[in-house]
Amino acid sequence: MFTHFTNITNALQALGKVYTNSEMVRKILRYLPRIWMPKVTAIEEAKDLKTLPLEDLLGSLMTHELSIIKKDDEEEMERKKKKIVALKSSANEEIEEDSDQEMALITRRFKKFLASKKKFGGK
Repeated sequence: MFTHFTNITNALQALGKVYTNSEMVRKILRYLPRIWMPKVTAIEEAKDLKTLPLEDLLGSLMTHELSIIKKDDEEEMERKKKKIVALKSSANEEIEEDSDQEMALITRRFKKFLASKKKFGGK
């Protein structure tokens, strides 16, 4: 985003339109997406935008972006761990269901076997 902004301001400078550092800082803060609004508000309240160098603003925004990425990665790892546990438990439940079905089948066959023995007078 910063490279794109720099290219635009350089092209405007070549055409004769020059922005002050304060104007560029304000434009970048306005350009940020809505999810960045808490960070924008914090910067506006904590720092004097008239004297804030563009490089300091960029550093602050990059630090914030890295912390967002790190938090997203941690949340994704947590989701993956939960999915693995869920898959293990569902696999165990399927095995238990299969063994219950097998036990029921064996019991039915054994009962039929005993019933056929009684019919033919077996003990």
